[in-house]
Amino acid sequence: MADKISYIARKFIEEDVPFVIAKVVATKGSAPRKRDAILLMNIEGNTWGTVGGGLLEAETEKHCREQLETKEKIRTYEFYLDEKKSGEGALEMGCGGDATIQIEYIDPQNPGSFVEDFKGSSQAYLFGGGHVALALDPVLRHVDFETTIIDDREEYANPERFPDAKATIVCDNFDHCFEEIETDEDSFIIIITRGHKGDLQVLRQALRKPHAYLGMIGSRRKNALLFEQLLKEGFTQEELDSVYAPIGLDIKSETPEEIGVSIAAEIIKARAEHNEGAAAVKHAETMAKLHD
Repeated sequence: MADKISYIARKFIEEDVPFVIAKVVATKGSAPRKRDAILLMNIEGNTWGTVGGGLLEAETEKHCREQLETKEKIRTYEFYLDEKKSGEGALEMGCGGDATIQIEYIDPQNPGSFVEDFKGSSQAYLFGGGHVALALDPVLRHVDFETTIIDDREEYANPERFPDAKATIVCDNFDHCFEEIETDEDSFIIIITRGHKGDLQVLRQALRKPHAYLGMIGSRRKNALLFEQLLKEGFTQEELDSVYAPIGLDIKSETPEEIGVSIAAEIIKARAEHNEGAAAVKHAETMAKLHD
């Protein structure tokens, strides 16, 4: 979805169409969408993407329309998604959490740094912040991925260890590792935790999340044991066959640096195939409309 919205935004700039971008910049507790969820609205009030639906979406869209009229550059709104709260920003929603949404007006004649800042880099989520993640992170960023590092140990997921990552997240344990992120059909999920237990915990959740790529480190024997467990839990063989495991192209890699290169190479290939597939679908939809 992020890539699609980036394409639409660039098209509006080329066509001299003003628009606004609403973005979830922070959440607390239970919220319908996590950080970085995006909604775009053009001057005609048409929207793409979502920041969560319901009253939160309705209020956000109202503020978007206002900002399209005032042309104010940036405004930030705090929303409290709890029917027990009152006052400005309080919404009668049962989520119980909070959401901070930033709305930015984009003047196509003077978009500023928007084009560069909103370039729609692919999102890579690295579950595990060990030696392989440390080697893989800079390689992925050199090929236009934004990286988020998730680990259950603060010493392995922090800005000092990964200074150029988009985000570092410490989860209580890997059973709750998706609570602060929201993947979509363009996301790349990389499972490289420190052991079998963590890999299984992440994979069990990742299989139910939208993604463009899902890879897991480990030997064929280890992965076969995990897949056997997941089959018993009700996952299908087709779902398990979609996992890149063992992760990475076979280049006889041994060191963390070599493994990082092999993983990055496989992901580059998977991204290209994913984008080709998306382009083919878009072409087919366009041709179908022409023949309607």
